[in-house]
Amino acid sequence: MGRLFVAALLLFVAGCSGGTEAVPGAGKIDALLAKAPVYAGEVTPGSAVDRIRKRGELLIGGSQDAPLLSQLDPISGELTGFDAYLGKLLAHYVVGKPSTELLTATSETREPLLANGTVDVIIQTYTITPARQERVSFAGPYYRSGQSIAVRKGTSGIAKPADLVGRTVIVGANTPGVKAVRDAAPTAEVVEFGSDPECVTALKQGRGEAYVQDQAILVADASKDGELQLVGEPFTEDLYGIGIRHGDAEFTAFVNDWLREIGESGLWQEVWKQTIGTVVTGDAPAPPAIAS
Repeated sequence: MGRLFVAALLLFVAGCSGGTEAVPGAGKIDALLAKAPVYAGEVTPGSAVDRIRKRGELLIGGSQDAPLLSQLDPISGELTGFDAYLGKLLAHYVVGKPSTELLTATSETREPLLANGTVDVIIQTYTITPARQERVSFAGPYYRSGQSIAVRKGTSGIAKPADLVGRTVIVGANTPGVKAVRDAAPTAEVVEFGSDPECVTALKQGRGEAYVQDQAILVADASKDGELQLVGEPFTEDLYGIGIRHGDAEFTAFVNDWLREIGESGLWQEVWKQTIGTVVTGDAPAPPAIAS
């Protein structure tokens, strides 16, 4: 989902170690690490896991400018957010400590970074599609996104798509939200605006009662604007996977086993509560079924 992020120059930034420093976000990741598993099984010599262990850190292609997903704190230098914390937990699982290094990736560079071995994984709201699966192996899915509903904080009576019936609903022009609203609430009045900021402004001005957009975009909007509130869960499906070098079935299975473990233990839900769940109302959703 490259539309979520601003293209950036490629640069390395040091990943955080999840230590005990009193910095923003440190308490959250430390609490998660206290419950995090570490792999204790056999490691195949020369495998991806073996290389990562010998290096002592996990190299991640991702973002540092996505609120609640993977954002670099300018003061502490800590990466925070759902994707960022999953990356640290995966590193902890492989090497026994949350040692990561992030290489900022764009939609154009993700696949080359994996193919040439510059990074071990891509964790960047990377939507699984048949076309991408021809070039990338995906572990997961680890997150289920899709079209979601945002309202002005304090709005009542809108909690699910059926509640949009007969209401004025804001959507981005030529986005999947247009069809999603018409399918879910045929009698809703759909009002289109050209960009996400325009849609947010229109909602705050009362030019519509709800705004339908991809949840990941709305999460970022709500993290920056206290007047917005997300309601319910996504009502269309967009599955995100962890990108792995194409054809590496062993490492893909390894990461899938880890995702299952943190999903079954409740750790995945804890990560969600500490990040996306701070702006999305309701209980933590169940993680998506692996390899579904």
